Amino acid sequence: MTATPDRAPVAQEDLDAVERQLGRIPRGVVEVSHRCPCGEPDVLRTLPLLPDGTPFPTSFYATCPRLTGAISTLESVGVMREMTDRLGEDDDLAARYAAAHEDYLARRNELGQVDVIDGISAGGMPTRVKCLHVLVAHSLSVGPGVNPLGDEALEMLPDWWASHPCTELAEDPQQ
Repeated sequence: MTATPDRAPVAQEDLDAVERQLGRIPRGVVEVSHRCPCGEPDVLRTLPLLPDGTPFPTSFYATCPRLTGAISTLESVGVMREMTDRLGEDDDLAARYAAAHEDYLARRNELGQVDVIDGISAGGMPTRVKCLHVLVAHSLSVGPGVNPLGDEALEMLPDWWASHPCTELAEDPQQ
C-alpha cells in the first residue's frame, strides 16, 4: 500500500486484521477511518480508483463482520424502504441527505478524481437509500451530524463489538 501525499501508509497489523475480517486482501486502503470499540478497524477509507484500475465509489467501507452483519439485519427488515419513503415526504431530511451526498463526494475527491464515478456517491445518495453499510460507514468515519440516515441506522444497531473482537470472529467462524 502506498501512502497518499499527506498520509502515512496504513499499518500492516491493521491490513492484516482487515484481511482476516474480509477473508481477502483489502484493496486501495488509504486509512482506517474508524475503529470498533474492541480496537480493531471497522471502517476503511479507500481510493476511488483501485490499484487494478477499477473505479470504486465506496470511499468508506465497513469491514467488521459483526458490524456488517448487524447492518444487514436492519436492511432485511425494511429500514431502507422506510428511509427512502421518508426522503419523499420530509424536505428537511432530503436536504440534509443531499448535503451528506456532497460531503461524501468531497471527501472522496480529496483522494483523486475518477471521471466515470464523478457525481456518484454511494448508498443511493442523494435520492434513495440503497445500502445502509455505506451510510453507517460514512457516519462512523466523519462523526454524527453529517449523514442523517447513517446516524439513524447507527443508533438502531446493537453493540456489535460486545461479544468478541472482529478478528476473533474471523479466526473462528463458528462464533
